[in-house]
Amino acid sequence: MSKILIVGKSRINQVVVSKIIERLGLKPTSETPETAAKVLLALVPGAIVLDGGPDNKDCEALMPAIAALRQASGQSRPSVILLSNRNGTPENLSLSGLIDVVVAKPITSDRLQPVLNRLIVYGHA
Repeated sequence: MSKILIVGKSRINQVVVSKIIERLGLKPTSETPETAAKVLLALVPGAIVLDGGPDNKDCEALMPAIAALRQASGQSRPSVILLSNRNGTPENLSLSGLIDVVVAKPITSDRLQPVLNRLIVYGHA
């Protein structure tokens, strides 16, 4: 079973994302941006869902640890999904090259589940 790390300051968003992930038969773990770096290395998730907050920067401090994990894997793993207040792609939102997919808020199953299916369930992560 793939482990998914959810990182964000909003407890409500963590719960919403966790429920969507659980319905796919995956195991979510929720952390704040401040505690996520320690958990990240121990958990080695299949994907990370970052809640970017109002300016897409709430989880920026975690990027070096994600980059290190990806370098160690020799691939683009874990996959990184950013939950954003703005719609767009990582490129047109001027985000880190570590972000694979941007999902616009509000978070709904219709928006997040297809991304998780593609990246995790069907093995394209």
